[in-house]
Amino acid sequence: MATADLPPPVIRTPGEPDVDLDRLAAALRDRVDGEVRFDAGSRAAYSTDASNFRQVPIGVVVPTHPDAAAETVAVAREFGVPVLSRGGGTSLAGQCTNTAVVIDWSKYCTTVESVDTEARRCVVQPGIVLDELNRELAGTGLRFGPEPATHMNCTIGGMIGNNSCGATAQRTGKVVDNVAALEVLLYDGTRFWCGPTTDAEYARIERRGDRRAAVYRQLRRLRDAYAGEIRARFPGIPRRVSGYNLDSLLPEHDFDVAGTLVGSESTLVTVLRAELKLVPMLPERSVVVLGYPDIPQAADAVPGVLDHDPIALEGVDSKLVHDQQLKHLNPRALAQLPEGNAFLMVQFGGNDPGEVTGKARGLLDSTGGDGELFYDPVRQAELWAVREAGLGATAHVPGQPDTFEGWEDSAVPPERLGDYLRRLNALYDEFGYSSDTGPSLYGHFGHGCVHTRIPFDLYTADGVTAYRRFLRRAADLVVEFGGSLSGEHGDGQTRGELLPVMFGPELVRAFGTLKTIFDPLNRMNPGKVVAPYPLDDKLRLGGHWAPAAPQDLHFRFPHDNGSFAQAANRCVGVGRCRQHTTESGQVMCPSYQVTGEEEHSTRGRARLLFEMLDGHGDGPITEGWRSTAVRDALNLCLACKGCKTDCPVNVDMATYKAEFLAHHYKNRPWRRPRSHYTMGWLPLLAHAVGRTRAGRLVNALTHLPVLRKLATRTAGVADRDIPSFASETLQHWFARQGSRGEGARGTVLLWPDTFTNHFHPRIGRAAIEVLEDAGWRVTMPTQALCCGLTWVSTGQLGTAKRMLTRTVRALAPHLRDGGLVLGLEPSCTAMFRADAAELFPDDHDVLRLRAQTVTLAELLTTHSPGYRPPRIDRTAVAQVHCHQHAVLGWDADRRLLSQAGVDTERLDSGCCGLAGNFGFEKGHRDISEACAERVLLPRLRRTEPGTVVLADGFSCRTQIHELDSAGHEGTHLAELLAHDVDQHRR
Repeated sequence: MATADLPPPVIRTPGEPDVDLDRLAAALRDRVDGEVRFDAGSRAAYSTDASNFRQVPIGVVVPTHPDAAAETVAVAREFGVPVLSRGGGTSLAGQCTNTAVVIDWSKYCTTVESVDTEARRCVVQPGIVLDELNRELAGTGLRFGPEPATHMNCTIGGMIGNNSCGATAQRTGKVVDNVAALEVLLYDGTRFWCGPTTDAEYARIERRGDRRAAVYRQLRRLRDAYAGEIRARFPGIPRRVSGYNLDSLLPEHDFDVAGTLVGSESTLVTVLRAELKLVPMLPERSVVVLGYPDIPQAADAVPGVLDHDPIALEGVDSKLVHDQQLKHLNPRALAQLPEGNAFLMVQFGGNDPGEVTGKARGLLDSTGGDGELFYDPVRQAELWAVREAGLGATAHVPGQPDTFEGWEDSAVPPERLGDYLRRLNALYDEFGYSSDTGPSLYGHFGHGCVHTRIPFDLYTADGVTAYRRFLRRAADLVVEFGGSLSGEHGDGQTRGELLPVMFGPELVRAFGTLKTIFDPLNRMNPGKVVAPYPLDDKLRLGGHWAPAAPQDLHFRFPHDNGSFAQAANRCVGVGRCRQHTTESGQVMCPSYQVTGEEEHSTRGRARLLFEMLDGHGDGPITEGWRSTAVRDALNLCLACKGCKTDCPVNVDMATYKAEFLAHHYKNRPWRRPRSHYTMGWLPLLAHAVGRTRAGRLVNALTHLPVLRKLATRTAGVADRDIPSFASETLQHWFARQGSRGEGARGTVLLWPDTFTNHFHPRIGRAAIEVLEDAGWRVTMPTQALCCGLTWVSTGQLGTAKRMLTRTVRALAPHLRDGGLVLGLEPSCTAMFRADAAELFPDDHDVLRLRAQTVTLAELLTTHSPGYRPPRIDRTAVAQVHCHQHAVLGWDADRRLLSQAGVDTERLDSGCCGLAGNFGFEKGHRDISEACAERVLLPRLRRTEPGTVVLADGFSCRTQIHELDSAGHEGTHLAELLAHDVDQHRR
């Protein structure tokens, strides 16, 4: 092996850079077209990815175009600091966290620069999200083939960095198989396009005698020196992702320099642009689900299934199913699974329905007909969601220990997969990681790739030692089976140290030499893959992690053992909160959808809260609860609670925000924004207006333009339309009318929330009419009560708890008799169903209130057997309130509307943008309107006249009233039903 002419490999990682940060930041701001952030909040938000590791970056640059990124590298070179490119930030091996200047491509560098449909090629910038790219390509009949489970938020640059795969790789291969060329930048400033290289092209490059020529010359020498080792030691399996792609340099792969750089995890070059190969879309799909006694036996069946030529073949065990059941994920899909404790999900695709049907039926025939066949695209998508939910579903499972990455994506030859899983399970048993409920085993079984999260103890020194020993034993095991340490997610820091086990010392030396060829100063993402940090170094937790443990909490965090530290550590970095569209019905993170800022995602805010607790003693946030960086990141949280449901690990940022604000302003009320007082204390103001019957006067004064501006300025709120008080409150009206129903079904207490009672009492009157017609007797409190919502949303939790306590005591006799409480305003109803019990988890009356509070649709369906609503032949679009989506659910509404004959479209609009007090707070109006303009308002402008716009939330109706230029008004479900009750009676 002739290596004398090759540069020596990188053998160590550099220490912490010694640099004048102020000068570096100033140079970047002066020269880079983009956003330069060296503030504590930004550095905290980017301190980790989805792995076990944490390194606080030097600073963050968000370039507006690839040339700006190139200039960022130039400035970093002049200061001698490392550089790390980052896409969606969901890497699972630590490759996306480093003490470096982090380049975040995902906000601006998202352009599809060209598409050649005839050649099936496109050129893209690295920050474009996979789903966004495929949406733009939809009209061409082409798409980019590899599709990881994070397809809704992973970027093409990140996929190139990790050599991503996904379920579709069964048909299309890994990213390395789908990249035609890359435009790359070396740390020293050398920039060029690269790809497969013919001998003639190589000769032309070498004749130039420049830095690129030297790189290519050294690459050829490296290839020639190690060709034998590469062919002997690189496993011939579909999912070899570990190590650098030295095999791409071999003649049989056309000396493909771009292929070599795919999967290099930002350790060799900065990718500026990519030319991608595209594949035709397959319009016809079918899915067969097969059941087996256990997951090894399911794996044993894989070779036979592969004979039927599926385009995807996934494995799922019953433990993953159980985890999803505990988290209430994908219930419809889980109900469709056949009998068994493990399942293979087999997808067929093509252009001809008959061909797809024939393959599916051929598979079923070969298995004796045991299995389920699905043609409906909706049902197929639901089933696929079961598999894609794996990472989030197996993290923070109620009643089970925390699980972590580490052995997350090993791969073996598919024909040996069953025996590998048996041995892996035995290894779990040996280390004490097995239990009846985990760890789950699932993954891309058609390629022999296994996903799992393991209950490592990363909180103690002994647990970390066991983690290290397990990974070494697991590496030995997978190599024994001819497999790869990583089959999808790359090496990073988790597996960098283990590469000698798989490749031997000679190829690891070759990897180090490759690193030196491109990055001799070791400034590109140092400490990952080559000369890596130890796999138990720089852990996000670890035996020395000692976060602050606040004891004077208002919320009791019952799902996190009463610990705010555990709540802040709940995020696993999967990045679902960074979704760029609302087409999936997701509400989570409306502010991120507008700004594209990591700090405005649930994940980013969770990272800041984690760093605020300063468990490592070296974090960027040192002020604890007084942190202005955390306050500013939470400022644009709409408290929509979407993350409570949409986040796969149920991060509840609205609750965390309220808790933080309570402590941030503790003992210094003068620092609170005035809007916290005007909006937080709105219920008492409304009660005062209602008691004095001064609504008309207040409305007249606040709707005069001059006085309105004065009022909003004095109140510290945005200059928006001020909602009008009703001339008579619902409680006053009800006191005059009394209950007229016979109560054949019993008595229900109608909760007079502030918004219904004082602003829209017509909704309460309509609800009473509907309820009495349905056979209910209605009662209502006579005193002024409040659920405490407005005080919670502004972080005035002491007052909120006092208000809620008073309310619960007033309702206690009704609750103790088993009476139901009907909520009409979703946000207030959600207070009773969620927040109240998290503030008072040991109060039995509060728990009764949670269990006995219902929505109107729930009351008329679940609790009113035999009830049939009047026939309503109308078309409607529904703007579902965020808190209803997150806490209450809309299924009962859907059923009730269907029974009434209402043709209803639930809008995939996410949050309306007003979100209670948020849209009224100073400085929030632009974000509030931008949220509404994403989907809601454009959709309403296209809505036909006469279409009912269902909006149960006061915020949603207010936003529509003020901003919809088409003049629609929101209608509560009670109003829709009551109108037709009147028609029915007549």
